[in-house]
Amino acid sequence: MDKSLFDQVYAAVERRSNEFDRVWYTCVKTTKIFCRPMCAARTPFAKNVEFLGSPKEAIHAGYRPCKRCKPLDMADHAPDWAIDLRCRVEAGDGRKLRDQDLREMGLDPVVVRRVFHKFYGMSFHEFQRAVRMGKALVGLRSGDDAVDAAIKTGYESESGFRAAFEQVIGAKVQVGKDSEPAWARWIETPMGGMVAVASEAGLGILEFVDRRMLETQFKRYTERTGRRIVPGNHALLDQTVAELEEYFTGSRREFGIALDLVGTGFQEQVWRELLTIGYGEVRSYGEQARRIGNPAGVRAVGRANGDNRLAIVVPCHRVIGGDGSVTGYGGGLWRKKRLLELEGAIQGSLM
Repeated sequence: MDKSLFDQVYAAVERRSNEFDRVWYTCVKTTKIFCRPMCAARTPFAKNVEFLGSPKEAIHAGYRPCKRCKPLDMADHAPDWAIDLRCRVEAGDGRKLRDQDLREMGLDPVVVRRVFHKFYGMSFHEFQRAVRMGKALVGLRSGDDAVDAAIKTGYESESGFRAAFEQVIGAKVQVGKDSEPAWARWIETPMGGMVAVASEAGLGILEFVDRRMLETQFKRYTERTGRRIVPGNHALLDQTVAELEEYFTGSRREFGIALDLVGTGFQEQVWRELLTIGYGEVRSYGEQARRIGNPAGVRAVGRANGDNRLAIVVPCHRVIGGDGSVTGYGGGLWRKKRLLELEGAIQGSLM
């Protein structure tokens, strides 16, 4: 958000105006609470505020909903059981409640999904994933290590933070083990928060934080590399931030970041072929399959594209359907369209 828009939205918050209600949410960095713009609570200092465009973004960023203005609630009040279930997830340690757990609580998973969609704008399992991700990744936004993040962000215990982090990352947070660590950092972009993971071998993960498969991608990375993922900083992460900023402003068309492509032999073959698709170009899944010498492997190529852990820099967004349709993208179809619009590969309204 540029300064002029920030000032405009912040002025509305000071007036407790509903001008930007459900458009922007006021996220207070010091309390880790997010509110609707016209919340009756005391107006926070501007330096302690950021504005995010949806409750899902705020939760992924580690914020909790305000109990006063109830930014998660829609026009009608959610049933008491849904509120209780939501509070249980928010207060939990990051462990998932599955459909069977819901049934044992006397709840129908289908009804739970529908009610959460209606009142909270996402399914129950999406809500759980967002809360887990927010808890686990909140320390990445400042590059804190696990212990510092637990203390600074107000976790009830360091063990609670570790449980949430381990649930998402799939590796124990222990500084001092013999294996080489991989450093993780949150990156703000015009298309939402991303998490980047890098080691001396190169950039291994660059994904949007709300991607459904992010937890799986973390676990696959740690299993294949043997590296512990810990919050922190690395020169490659600084380079990633700088090059992404240039990409989104239109001044960079190629990335110079060293990449750590770790997958099966077939996956790596597909990913390296993706790197040959130039800025502003598109290629069909069929053509991609032919280029790697496997013309019958269109579906396999699609799956390998979906398993790509390096969004944008390994440009799977440049692969489209054989009929020219924009389809299939783990970070969300709307992001794929906007990336292609940004690069001039398709016509549309740029960001």
